Amino acid sequence: MVLAACGLLTFIAAPISKADSTWNYAVQISATVQSAPPQITLTWPQDDIGALRYTVYRKAKEATSWGTGTVLDGTTTLYTDVNVVIGTTYEYQIVKDATLGYKGFGYIFSGIQAPLIDDRGKLILIVDNRHVTALSDELARLQSDLTGDGWTVIRHDVSPNDTPSSVRNLIIADYNADPTKVSTVFLFGHVPVLRSGTLNYDGHGSRPMPADAYYGDMNGNWKGNPSYLPSDVELMVGRVDMFDMPGHYATIPWPDEVELLRNYLNKDHNFRRKLVTVPHRALMGDRRGDAEGVAPAASGYRNFQPLLGPGKIVQANIDNVSAPEMRWGQMLAADSYLWAFATGAGSQSSLGYFGTNGQYQDLYSFEVVGQDAKAVFVMMLGSWFAEWDGTDNLMRAFLATPSLGLTACSAGMPHWFVHHMGLGETSGYGTRLSMNNRTLYQSQVNVYTRAVYIALMGDPTLRMDPVAPPGALGGLSTGGGVTLTWPASADAVLGYHVYRSATPGGPFARLTGSPVPGNTFTDPTAAANTYTYMVRAVTLQTTPSGSYFNASQGAFVTVNAAIVALPIQLSANWAANGLTLSWNSQIGAAYRVLASTNANQTDWVAVSGRITATELNTSWTDASLGPLPRQFYRITSP
Repeated sequence: MVLAACGLLTFIAAPISKADSTWNYAVQISATVQSAPPQITLTWPQDDIGALRYTVYRKAKEATSWGTGTVLDGTTTLYTDVNVVIGTTYEYQIVKDATLGYKGFGYIFSGIQAPLIDDRGKLILIVDNRHVTALSDELARLQSDLTGDGWTVIRHDVSPNDTPSSVRNLIIADYNADPTKVSTVFLFGHVPVLRSGTLNYDGHGSRPMPADAYYGDMNGNWKGNPSYLPSDVELMVGRVDMFDMPGHYATIPWPDEVELLRNYLNKDHNFRRKLVTVPHRALMGDRRGDAEGVAPAASGYRNFQPLLGPGKIVQANIDNVSAPEMRWGQMLAADSYLWAFATGAGSQSSLGYFGTNGQYQDLYSFEVVGQDAKAVFVMMLGSWFAEWDGTDNLMRAFLATPSLGLTACSAGMPHWFVHHMGLGETSGYGTRLSMNNRTLYQSQVNVYTRAVYIALMGDPTLRMDPVAPPGALGGLSTGGGVTLTWPASADAVLGYHVYRSATPGGPFARLTGSPVPGNTFTDPTAAANTYTYMVRAVTLQTTPSGSYFNASQGAFVTVNAAIVALPIQLSANWAANGLTLSWNSQIGAAYRVLASTNANQTDWVAVSGRITATELNTSWTDASLGPLPRQFYRITSP
């Protein structure tokens, strides 16, 4: 194990030694929590070689220092904190002093029944205007999804030919108008890229680097083209950009830029609504090892344990020669992972010895897409990766995959800290924290902290634990208010929170103090106005970091409360395919058809599914009506 601490990590292709145990540079923390009595218990695996001591620190989420720590013996692998309160969150740091002189660092964000976040603030959505027509439906759905997760969206459509400063000025104006609420920027499409500084992070020469941190810094001076952040970044930033993808190395037919963007929005929507599920495990491919104390893969080991728990990291084959074990790229093609980390010798579009055992021993961007590498959140480190605006950039290739890829970042130089996602925070939160970090979050050696190239490829609002939302929401105005009905979530949930807004874009105010256990709710406070209602399923999510109240995406309906529903007038007419029933309806209201063959009408049975009205008159045909002497029908709300 190499102990020297140096600045520049040379990006060589040689595999790491079997003696390199990179995980020893991390303290891999997970937590179990209980409410009676309240306590948080942290556990971690013992160092392979030996630890002299562990020191445990605790702070509040936004605190800027760790204070005094509690020193534990080097054989200890457990710490229980009984000085905790239900509904409050805590952040822990554990520092390991090892027998050979190196240090390990671990971080976890924990709590017991951490409170639900209803309002996530304002998000500025910057869209490449070349694609707004072709992607109008998908962009509208994205804005609805963002609203349904607690965001208020401010949108600007810009040209790739605009100057970065003109785009940043739009963001600054929005921020200055509401600095306490504006928190996030989502760059979608080929939004202008600022290059800044002269950095040689990978040994391939000093050059200006792409700098999306520029769009999150609301008051820093960038006139001198800095290499490092001139001030802290206020806003979380993420980018989805398929420009020049593919480029020089496309050996398979790729979708064009607009179709790659469309597919990303479809993947994003499906993940948010839990239409896809992914095993909670991580794939590790580490060909750098200690790297003179930099230990890039510690970014994976340190984060994966609090996010996924013990025993969830799968190691890929890292040998130069063919072996029975599959390489990292092959394993991603064969199976699905929530997280993945890879570090080795890179080019703009490849990663050395991470591909197949056949023709391509390196992993290329066209393989990532063509073989559909299946990882949702990806961390990588290699030459050129941080220069993410280049042709066929390997990190951006993960966003172009057909099935799962949603975020990618260059992690390890500097190290990234995304452990807050274990308790429901967004991918953008860890991005901003990693951008601004100086020494609050540490590794044995952490080089290029606050470098301008630190960036998130992907949606910065994504969270790790989606909850299945309720079905289509129906609303009906009556003399006693507005009555909402909805089909249940596919998940076992505590219930549902109901929200109301004067406009479809929000902001929404919660009407329910505690989750509604059933599938209906009446708002008796609705005045004679038009409202948009939102319903979200709520669960108590338990993770390897603790427990928190977690809400699904929202289901929406707009109701004009000034229009009171009239008594239903039902008519029936024979049609070629059965008996067609028609009745007056209220747009957005949900109905169901019941039938009975009993003259006393005491055995009503639902013969239709849920029918949501889109017009003032609704029809439904009973195609199964047999040779019965008579049948009675009635229309009800679900």
